[in-house]
Amino acid sequence: MDRMTEVTAAAGHPPSPDPDPPAAHGEPALRHWAGADAFALLRGLETSRRGLTEDAAAARLAEYGENASVAERCPTVSARIRGALASPFAGLMAVLGALLAVADAPASAAVVLVIAGLGVSLRLWHVVRVDRAARVLRARVGTTVTVRRRPAPGSAPQEHEVPPEDLVPGDVVLLHAGDPVPADARLLRAHDLLVDQSTLSGQRLPVPKASPGTGHRQCRSPNGPQSAHPVTGLGSLVFAGSTVTRGEATAVVLATGPATHTEELAGRAHRPRPESAVDRGVRSVSWTLVRCMLVAAPLVLVVNGTVSGDVRQALLFAVAVTVGLTPELLPVIVGTTLLRGAGRLREAGALVTRPEGIHDLGAIDVACLDKTGTLTEDRVVFTQSTDLDGRPCPEPGEAAAVAVRFQTVPRDGIDEALADAGRDGSAVLARGLLTPIDELPFDHVRRRAAIVLRDGHRAGELVIVRGDPDTVLPRCTHAVRGGETVELTTALRTAAADAVDRHRAGGMRVVAVATRRTPAHDPDPEHDLLLLGFVGMVDPVRDSAATAVRRFRDQGIAVKVLTGDDTTVAEQVCARAGIEVEGVLDGPALDALDDAALVRAVQRTTLFTRLGPVQKERVVTALRARGHTVGFLGDGVNDVGALRVADVGISVDGAVPAARSAADIVLGDRGPDGVVTAVEEGRRTLGNATRYLTVAAALNVGNALSVVIASAVLPFLPLLPTQLLLQSVLFGVAALSLPFDRVEPGWTARPRRWDSRGMLRFMVVLGPLSSAFDLITFWVVWRHLGLDTPAEQAIFQTVWFMEGVLSQVLVLLLLRTHAGRPARPVVLTVAAVVAAGLALPFTPLAPVFGMTAPPAAVWLLLAAVVAPFLLCAAATRSLYLRHVLSIHPADKDR
Repeated sequence: MDRMTEVTAAAGHPPSPDPDPPAAHGEPALRHWAGADAFALLRGLETSRRGLTEDAAAARLAEYGENASVAERCPTVSARIRGALASPFAGLMAVLGALLAVADAPASAAVVLVIAGLGVSLRLWHVVRVDRAARVLRARVGTTVTVRRRPAPGSAPQEHEVPPEDLVPGDVVLLHAGDPVPADARLLRAHDLLVDQSTLSGQRLPVPKASPGTGHRQCRSPNGPQSAHPVTGLGSLVFAGSTVTRGEATAVVLATGPATHTEELAGRAHRPRPESAVDRGVRSVSWTLVRCMLVAAPLVLVVNGTVSGDVRQALLFAVAVTVGLTPELLPVIVGTTLLRGAGRLREAGALVTRPEGIHDLGAIDVACLDKTGTLTEDRVVFTQSTDLDGRPCPEPGEAAAVAVRFQTVPRDGIDEALADAGRDGSAVLARGLLTPIDELPFDHVRRRAAIVLRDGHRAGELVIVRGDPDTVLPRCTHAVRGGETVELTTALRTAAADAVDRHRAGGMRVVAVATRRTPAHDPDPEHDLLLLGFVGMVDPVRDSAATAVRRFRDQGIAVKVLTGDDTTVAEQVCARAGIEVEGVLDGPALDALDDAALVRAVQRTTLFTRLGPVQKERVVTALRARGHTVGFLGDGVNDVGALRVADVGISVDGAVPAARSAADIVLGDRGPDGVVTAVEEGRRTLGNATRYLTVAAALNVGNALSVVIASAVLPFLPLLPTQLLLQSVLFGVAALSLPFDRVEPGWTARPRRWDSRGMLRFMVVLGPLSSAFDLITFWVVWRHLGLDTPAEQAIFQTVWFMEGVLSQVLVLLLLRTHAGRPARPVVLTVAAVVAAGLALPFTPLAPVFGMTAPPAAVWLLLAAVVAPFLLCAAATRSLYLRHVLSIHPADKDR
């Protein structure tokens, strides 16, 4: 009954023909050491069972570096700065500043560069804040490792605790139940060892591990192998990122840090991320403005240079057109909306690791969720105890509870659930005083556990066996039925199998319970058993699951379930969570499909079961190929690839570092409710950014069009580049309040994307409309105010500046349409901007920007021009709702 296994190297052991480590690294090296004998293993790693000396460990630490994942390393200052400069608008602003400097307008160049610096600083501040929050998450859990080392050569080994970061290849570590495995290691000795490696392999249940030569050379998932010979199935290896759930072991470290198998999988997190839906939308709008610049600026340069003969003036006109087409504060506005959204998500318990991910959240139309821990509570709960016919019967539960009570190995989730099946155990304990004699713990080869007890009132011993019905039933010869012991005939075996199927069809995990009275010291107590019945357990569906699924449906998001678990159980969980399963595709069937066939299949499939890491990634990629914007929720290393290829990767606090690193959003709660809340916030943030970008682009097109026309008819610039910049800055300051504003009713009712075509259609309407009223302003100032000479251009430019500030800011407020009363920050900011823009020409700062105080008639002119313009702009609101926001009448009531 002793299940201790150990590999020893005899003193006279012949040397291995290949004692040196293999030339290759990674998986080939792991496979090499998995089957090597202990003598060759220790010799190849230049270590011993007594462990490394402290000096040798220090030298190897300097050589191999800390045992830390790439995801946990603090980014350098230069890396943070490069990330902040990655915005395409930062480069555009720098080029614009250079053009102004060439055009001999240093003041305008300085303003542009200050604005560019402000945008970069805002992004850098956000990156630093996110990194600090991530370090707080990692600091919540601190662990140490028991390592065997020697103070000096020839001294006795000592066992002491060290941080996992200090481990090096060749270290001898001691593992116990509950310990995380700190590095890839080969077992030297193992006692009843079970390891949870679900974060690497996707296997839901722990797998047995043992040193070579004990019959556990390769472990497979109960759902079938993910590949022919997965390295995680090698029974003599344990991997960084896994956890010991039972037993104890001594192992020698093979690989640390970036060289571990975990980091090989996590390397998927460092591949370039595919362009997201929001990235594509922003790029489309930006290139539209760039194309307008490439056409308008040279045209103005040629036309004005030909008409006026003044090259410098023509260059200033061209630069003014470029300025007019550039939303200078776009980085700042977008950054502010992102930070506001990130702040609201942080208040809801979510950490944003990629700012642009907030916008992408608003575009999600498919949410890929895992079953375990997301729809369910990730804990096993006792539900019922029945006889072989499926009728309620307390005896199986009572017997299982007694067995758990007397087991010596640490309990797992199933053991805790069985303990709840009979809290007092009175039905069995009343038969006599029981004393534990021996036990055979559960493992995935036998798939059952046995406990041998001595009964103080009866001769012999009592054996209680519990485990998978497929392995327990063949060992039973009799059963308890109706309180009597009967022979387990073929008919009764069929009845028992039907009862098990009914349990499983209900989404329950089933444990068969049997007993036997044996004489003392029976070498094989697990035969001729008496079947008591079955214990049913479930992983309860979260109370919030059905509500969250309904909220997903109301928001127009399709839910797909991706799990490594069995199809029958997953279907039952989906039913209880309110998910209508329209199609099922399991891992083996998915592997039989090529990419094109999978793209067709994912559209009609709701449930994907028995999936491995690469299969999850293929499903997400196929969904994106269908044109969907995909959000994927995962927490294990086996989810990293899918997290990375999804439009929005979502992980949870407590996930492995690689998963958190690959994710855009890290939720504090694993439940689906957190995902729904994050999506709603993403849509609000996207709505505010969309409003600013659409209105700013349209008005900038209008400004540029006005300058183009003016360049052909006016002897001077209608507005200096500095004044255009100041006007744009004031408009941007007003837009800075948008993150605090409400969004349109119906905007959060369904997925939202950057609709470039809708924006362009609206720009074609509002831009020329704005330019038309600019030309009216030109005509009135030119003809009726008599400001028609270069000497009077300062007053001309001042009047247009005042008209532009007033009309543009009020249009931004006007297009809120049905969003309700503006938020107080919006009202205060807009009022302050309008007051500043109208008062500036009357202040000592006016000459700095080339302005002067206008005549009193300007106020009547502003009222006569701005009021009709706002009325015409109001007529475009239905176009704005329909083509830009894509809000239909039915959406407004949602």
